[in-house]
Amino acid sequence: MAETLSGLGVSPGRAAGRVCRMAGPPELPAPSPVTDADAELGRAMNALRATVFELEARAEKAPDAEARAILEAQSFIADDPGLHESVETNIRSGKDAAHAIDEACAHHRRALLAAGGYFAERAADLDDIRNRAVASVLGLPVPGLPDPGHPFVLVAADLSPADTVNLDPGTVLALVTEKGGPTSHTAILARARGLPAVVACRGAGDIGEGTWVAVDGLRGEVEVGIGEEAAAGIQRRAEADRRRAGTVRGPGRTSDGHPVKLLLNIGSAADLAPRDRAPSPEGAQGPEGVDAEGVGLFRTEFLFLDRREEPDREEQVAAYAAVLRAAPGGHVVVRTLDAGTDKPLPFLGLAEETNPALGVRGLRVSRVRPEVLDTQLDAIAEAARETGTEPWVMAPMVTTVAEAADFAGRARARGIARVGAMIEVPAAALRAGRLLEELDFLSIGTNDLSQYTFASDRQHGELADLLDPWQAALLQLIADCAAAGRAAGKPVGVCGEAAADPLLATVLVGLGVTSLSMSAPGISPVRESLAAHSLERCRDNARIALAADDPGQARKAIVPDR
Repeated sequence: MAETLSGLGVSPGRAAGRVCRMAGPPELPAPSPVTDADAELGRAMNALRATVFELEARAEKAPDAEARAILEAQSFIADDPGLHESVETNIRSGKDAAHAIDEACAHHRRALLAAGGYFAERAADLDDIRNRAVASVLGLPVPGLPDPGHPFVLVAADLSPADTVNLDPGTVLALVTEKGGPTSHTAILARARGLPAVVACRGAGDIGEGTWVAVDGLRGEVEVGIGEEAAAGIQRRAEADRRRAGTVRGPGRTSDGHPVKLLLNIGSAADLAPRDRAPSPEGAQGPEGVDAEGVGLFRTEFLFLDRREEPDREEQVAAYAAVLRAAPGGHVVVRTLDAGTDKPLPFLGLAEETNPALGVRGLRVSRVRPEVLDTQLDAIAEAARETGTEPWVMAPMVTTVAEAADFAGRARARGIARVGAMIEVPAAALRAGRLLEELDFLSIGTNDLSQYTFASDRQHGELADLLDPWQAALLQLIADCAAAGRAAGKPVGVCGEAAADPLLATVLVGLGVTSLSMSAPGISPVRESLAAHSLERCRDNARIALAADDPGQARKAIVPDR
């Protein structure tokens, strides 16, 4: 009899197939006596260096800037002097190389989890570093993706960025993990590859190798023991959905013509392939076209990640100009540096904090390093002049009206005309109307807004359900922001990952959101979902979702139109 497991659907789509499980981490042998500490230290350092080189090599071959930045950040952790010092201390106290690496990684892992926020998100990266380095020391194969010779559903405790980057959608039908959350690297990279994915799935560890399962990445459900015939039927329907994908062309709109801009989230110009061009007036574009209407979130921090020195103005101008030239329709929303002690950048020199997620991050960095923001705004303005474009520029982690006014003044003094803010803090959502008296637009980052609304760490597996974007409290804050935008006659968009959920997109439009920004694979399914719903139906969906007591109830109450 089939059994249904529940988790968090983080990448929409349905798929079915036989399960293949990731191999477990390399097991440690019994401790061995160390007779030559220097030689043992050399073995350990060689293993860590080999891990760094492997991650750097994978980063160079990464398919997009976001994946490349994630792998580069992981290699930076493997090369961290603090980690190496811990390994050396363990070896000098008599531990062999494998146990020294294992204990050093465990120590740093505990520290990352205790720090919370972005640091906690790096715990899975450190686990992967441990496994690679220990395997290298012991001369064992590095744990990696299975290769059964047929398409399969991958089930794992969690996936490292290095493994997720290498997922082949032609072989891996779907992804199910026991750990993780909607903003984990596993979720982000699965969405970028268009793989149906369910994370934080309780009971996934008990699914046997070769079991037939069906995965619903929208509803967060995994049906176990369905049988081969049922799996084949699901795959046929999924293939029909893929063939139908892209048949709706042109700008985003509901079935009765209400416009909703569909935009891209990117990290650099490398993410803007030639296919991501503006739609033609007739909507006629080749099947390879993404048909995006612009860039709704340009994450500029990818230029800064793991830099020991701040990129100078000239380098920044070149990077921003490249995006402004390549963006479909010339529309780009640039987010200024979203960093700080929860996304550490060495050149910033910020002090350590006991609670980084509630500390100096995003726009707050300008309180202690104002020149970093000033240089960035200067570079954006110069790139705009060079390219003859008019970027929209927004700041992350805006909390008060005073912060919004200060940022707007600094940007407009440099000739930047369209200035906005990310809504990631409930205080800002509650004061959206006043913010819009100072700003030209708002963009809602649902990932952080969920975290702060529900006081739930984005990587706490036991609390992952609180971060479900269908939570009514989150939707109410979005509705309040959209209402403020309507009253002011100014746009309010969503650029968090919730925008890529085709059914939730109808709810967001019904709440009054004017644009949705997401990774490229989400554009076509969201466009088709909107095209199948009238504006009034979207508003009905919004009312249903706001009235629901829990996300599961909301999903079941809203049936997609076909």
